[in-house]
Amino acid sequence: MPYTAAEIAKLLGGEVAGNPSLVLKGFAPADRAQPGDLTFAENENYIARAEQSAASAIIIDTPVASSRKTLIRVPSARIAFAKVLPLFFPEPAFPAGVHPTAIIPASARIDPTAHIGPHCIVGEKARIGARSVLQGLNSVGADCLLGEDVNLFPNVTLYARTEVGNRVRIHSGTVVGADGFGYVLDNGTHRKVPQIGYVILCDDVELGANVTVDRGALGPTLVGKGTKVDNLVQIAHNVTVGEHCILVSQCGIAGSTKLGNYVVLGGQVGLAGHLKIGNRVSVAAQSGVMHNIPDGEKWLWSPAQPDRIAKRQMIALQQLPELFRRVKQLERQLEAKGQPAAPAPTGEGPTQA
Repeated sequence: MPYTAAEIAKLLGGEVAGNPSLVLKGFAPADRAQPGDLTFAENENYIARAEQSAASAIIIDTPVASSRKTLIRVPSARIAFAKVLPLFFPEPAFPAGVHPTAIIPASARIDPTAHIGPHCIVGEKARIGARSVLQGLNSVGADCLLGEDVNLFPNVTLYARTEVGNRVRIHSGTVVGADGFGYVLDNGTHRKVPQIGYVILCDDVELGANVTVDRGALGPTLVGKGTKVDNLVQIAHNVTVGEHCILVSQCGIAGSTKLGNYVVLGGQVGLAGHLKIGNRVSVAAQSGVMHNIPDGEKWLWSPAQPDRIAKRQMIALQQLPELFRRVKQLERQLEAKGQPAAPAPTGEGPTQA
């Protein structure tokens, strides 16, 4: 659907520099844009490319001028980019109703505006809210509760008693509510501890593909409002993830650990169990966290440490080869003067070739 530059500027809270009546029919990156397209630029490199492109208009958050393009000035080009894309690339609409291949028990309550796609299975007494979508091949266990505008992509599985808030999106292959990993050693064998809890996903959560969220041993595993979880993340039993957190791909959070609000975990971060991670904490990729982290701190490395300490240690490690060389040189000078160097303590010091 086409929009004028003025209409887009109004939506974005920006202003037009150029022709406000310019009709824009699409959105594209600068190197692929065609006449009638809108593009965006958030730094000097992008601005230069956008200025030379075929695009008719540019979203921009800098004071530069253009004699060739209509500009839509906004407070943040990146945020405007996220807001404008759905105008030109709306998500597919799913008609209300239940596909004839779906299996729905009489005890389930499905809002008449919901869409239940092919080969979906809904458990006893499950409830699915208004405008929610099960795209296909979904399994929703008994007593599950789905709010409004939930979207389950194909092959998502929700175990029994999972609670899903409003506007939650769960991508393909994700399993919510599987047994937590709980065993106790009994006479040489691992006896399973029954996992009788459940999972709560609060409003506006998004889970990527092949995410696993285990149910609690007794109570809930909880993912807070607005939290976004990348593909291939494991959230163990009894974990609490705060609001508006970002968990990047291949993170693993062990049981009973609690994350505050606005926590960011980089890719492949591992958190040990029973930890407390404060609000607005950032943990760099591939870090292994073994200790509690206070509010607002940045940690990295494995085992993870506060960033300033870890960076000093990294620098020291990089200097070790030169330090060893200088020590060896001093030892040779002492030996030349007839003063033998003290031997390194057993099990310490570098092995010399």
